[in-house]
This record gives sequence, C-alpha cells and structure tokens, in this order.
Amino acid sequence: MSLEVANRLRRDVVEPLKSRFVGRDEVIELIALAVVAGEHLFLYGPPGTAKSALIRHFAQSVNGAYFEYMLTRFSEPNEIFGPVDIARLREGVVATITENMLPRAEFAFLDEIFNANSAILNNLLTVLNERTYRRGAELHHLPLLSLFSASNSLPEDDTLRALFDRFLLRCHVANLPRNRMADLLRAGWELERPQTAKHAVTSNELRTLAAQLQDVDLSSVADLYADTVFKLRDLGIDFSDRRAVKAQKLLAASALLCARRRVEPGDLWVLRYVWDREEQIGPLRALVNGILDRHTGDKAHPLAHPPERVNAETLARELETLRAEVQAGGLSVAGIARLRERLAGVADQCAWVTEDKTRNHLLDRTRELLGALG
Repeated sequence: MSLEVANRLRRDVVEPLKSRFVGRDEVIELIALAVVAGEHLFLYGPPGTAKSALIRHFAQSVNGAYFEYMLTRFSEPNEIFGPVDIARLREGVVATITENMLPRAEFAFLDEIFNANSAILNNLLTVLNERTYRRGAELHHLPLLSLFSASNSLPEDDTLRALFDRFLLRCHVANLPRNRMADLLRAGWELERPQTAKHAVTSNELRTLAAQLQDVDLSSVADLYADTVFKLRDLGIDFSDRRAVKAQKLLAASALLCARRRVEPGDLWVLRYVWDREEQIGPLRALVNGILDRHTGDKAHPLAHPPERVNAETLARELETLRAEVQAGGLSVAGIARLRERLAGVADQCAWVTEDKTRNHLLDRTRELLGALG
C-alpha cells in the first residue's frame, strides 16, 4: 500500500507541480523528501523565487492544513502560535486559540526565520525537535509533517545557528537564468488561473508512507555512507554524529519515493543538501556527484541522475569568452548583472566535472571573474 502511495505522490503531485513551476524541480523533490522523511527544509535565496508558493501548492495538492507567516524583529509568539483565550483566562485557565495557527498546521512556512526573537525562537526549537507547543501547563501535540523556512542570509549568531541546525535539508534557490524567462512568464501566467485541487494523495497517506521508513533496508550502503560522512567533515561541514544518524531517514525516504524498500548508492544524492555555509555548496555537490557518477542505477531518484555530461573544455571556452567581455570594460549595471548570471551558471556546471584538479581550476577562474566584476 505505501509504495502505491509513493507512486501516486510522484505521478499526481510532484510531476504536475514540476510542470507548473518552471525550473523548480529540485525544490519540489526536496519538499516531498522532507515530508516523507519527517524532516525540515531551509530555502536560501532572494525573495520572489516562488519558495512559499511551491510549499503552499504542495500542501493544497494533498489537502494539508497550511500556515504561513513572515517574521520580523517585532513579531510576537501570539502571531505564530495563537492568542490567549480571554474568556478562559477569566475562568483562571490559560488556553491558546490555535485555530488557523501553526499548532494546527500540517505544513508550515516561516519566511525570514532568522528574524525570530528569543520568545519565538525557544518555542520553535521545541516545535522542530518534538512537534509540541507548550504554554504554561498547556501542551499541544502538533500534526506537523514538515516545517519549511527561508531567508536571503545565513545565521552568524550562535543562538540562531541552533535553529538552523534543526533544518537537516538546505537548498539554495536562485532566480532563473535569462534563457528560462519566456517559460517562466508563460507558466506564471497559467498559475494565475484558478485551479481545482484533486487531492490524489492525502496528508494521512503521507503519514502512512513515512511510517514505513524503519522498514527500509540500509545495509547495502552502510560502508559507503560511513565513508562519505568523513568526507563531508573533511570539507569542513559540521556533520555531527546526530545529523549523520538522522540523515539515514533521508536515504530511506529517497528509496520510498522511488517505490523501493532498499536503499541504493544513488540515494546518497540527498547529501548535496547538508551544507552549512554558502561556500560549501559547490564542493559538496562535486563530492556527491562524483560518488553518484560511479554508483547511480536505473531505479535511482530523479535528482541522483546528473544532467547531460559536462564538457570541461566547453566550460573553459565559455570562461574565456566571459573574461574577454569583462576585460573590455564599459559594462552597464544590467550588463554586469547578466555576466554574473552567466558566471553563476558556469559555476553550477563546474560542480558536475568529475576530475578534481580540472573542476577546481575552473571554479577558481570563475571566482576570479566574479571578483573582477566587483
């Protein structure tokens, strides 16, 4: 039954969302992964990249209760968790009105989460860790499947780092490149049309699917995964023993989403999304892609398959063309922005170059040109 749910989830929820949101396949796959794994997803990137819309549409597709809020430094706990019931308070009972608030949500999206003050932060840590909310003697057990958050900056403060650590999955979401703009405008216009949700999969069925995680066999990748954990740490990623244990849920969820009860080496694709700092994203992607290049099988998750083989010589020629444009000077603000966009695209492709020395050389040249642009 659970594997049949996985098939319907992909066919009737994930794939339709991909067709409606141009260039956001990665985020949609990660939303599904987070929900099945029972983990939380952090989206890093500028406003206006459809982060909240993706999660809202996913929740609507499975008829899940949804809560969304943008945090500011002045946000109060009542705005997130609900106000005190004044009528009950007059009776001497502290009770919270949670209708339409986070404690009732199955999917929650908190934008600019690092604006959370200490009062909200303490409650959020409990929500993320234990799926509970406490106010005085009052205790709420939350139906939350996953909590999603976003910010255009990463935390520096140690207190906020503790919050960030609770998001096992982290994804960088950038604006779409120029060559996808026509598709984006067309798809965005279609999104304005009213849609009738089909609810091909329900939130309760997702819980049933998630309950099968412990039945997934991880034995075939145990040694490979253990070895990869230490390679992640060698990159400077703070991949603690606790996170290493929890990440096995991601591997199992990847297998279930492919209607498998056995983890395969290709399921290690999930480790691309456990970075701590922006500068780790490229090296981590390259490390994981190198593993996948040797181990990906026919039944692998869609994100385990690399794009078309990247040609290092083609990338080198593209960098030379970009270098000539930079050195020519006289660039307008719009021209500089376009060059940055093209260099970002080259950097993303460089991560798929399997030969370490060549990849690092190309990345160094890309960073040099980005630095020259100021």
